[in-house]
Amino acid sequence: MPSRRSPWMNQDLDDFRQLARTFCEREIKPNIERFIEQKRVDRELWTRAGELGLLCTSIPEEYGGGGGNFFHEAILIEEQARIGDSSWGAALHSGIVAHYLLNYGTEEQKREWLPKMASGEVVTAIAMTEPGTGSDLQGIKTKAVREGDHYVINGAKTFITNGYHADMVLVACKTSPEQAAAGVSLVIVPTSSEGFRRGRVLDKIGLKGQDTCELFFDDVRVPSSNLLGTEEGQGFVQLMMQLPQERLIVAVSCAASMDLMLDLTHEYTLTREAFGKPIFGFQNTKFKLAEVATEARVTRAFIDECLDLHVKSELDIPTAAMAKYWSSERAQQVADTCLQLHGGYGYMEEYPIARAWTDLRVSQIYAGTTEIMKEIIARSLPTPVMGQ
Repeated sequence: MPSRRSPWMNQDLDDFRQLARTFCEREIKPNIERFIEQKRVDRELWTRAGELGLLCTSIPEEYGGGGGNFFHEAILIEEQARIGDSSWGAALHSGIVAHYLLNYGTEEQKREWLPKMASGEVVTAIAMTEPGTGSDLQGIKTKAVREGDHYVINGAKTFITNGYHADMVLVACKTSPEQAAAGVSLVIVPTSSEGFRRGRVLDKIGLKGQDTCELFFDDVRVPSSNLLGTEEGQGFVQLMMQLPQERLIVAVSCAASMDLMLDLTHEYTLTREAFGKPIFGFQNTKFKLAEVATEARVTRAFIDECLDLHVKSELDIPTAAMAKYWSSERAQQVADTCLQLHGGYGYMEEYPIARAWTDLRVSQIYAGTTEIMKEIIARSLPTPVMGQ
């Protein structure tokens, strides 16, 4: 990680970073290969993290959380990236699902779910993407039909992170199928519900230790009180309002990965020799690493600014899109440069740079593709008045 200390850090956050670093070094790093082989982390990892107060750190203490802010979430994301792990879905659980409940859930919903999420007793997922619907959330087909005091849910979801371990899934459904965005609602679905089933854990080119699943809902009945919030048709707005935090999570991870790849490649080029001297001794290597170091520093400075804005509730949607677009694209370029400097060994899976190269590719796709980020940014640009 960079020697530069982020300007938002303080002693409390330094202490939290040390706790997060120790946990990642002891509980995750020795098991990365096993997590990849079994396509998921151990369920016990969640409860151990909960015991140490590493889950839902930005959720108020009254709901069992850590009482911190998004800086705490960002630090855990950074420390997980620092050891080269992409298997554990804590950022989605704590930084995404928990905040849907906190911001839109009823008091009963918050008190039922958030303490269990903070302890690790309950693992969560959010199900938006469908086999035939990706970025166009207005076009989802999963339906939640009201029958008395219950919703009956039918549909299928795919690419769902934490899908294997999830005890509760926040499901994007159509409660008014004839409508587009205004027909979308979010419904809390315990995975113990009759009619819910998990499909296969999906094989991916990267993020191989992450339990990404297909989920199926066949006449799943849940109480109408499981609607997130109190009104139907608010799901699309809720999703749009929370996406900036999700995109910032991706950006933080990408920035931290850039630092890791720089460190790995610098070390490799110092020890690997060609033509009788270390690879780092060649001007091209030095210049390439100088470029990487600059890219990483510039990206981190921008992400630090975005984090500070977000904690102040001042991060707008276009700026979050910029952060996600910039960091994901630059991280992939850095990965490509660093892999090239590893030569043939960069193509071997046992080298961390190879894993980083494949893991990072999806960062330009999930939480909104690069193309959608550019569309959001472009819409925010002022439109000149013709003739003036």
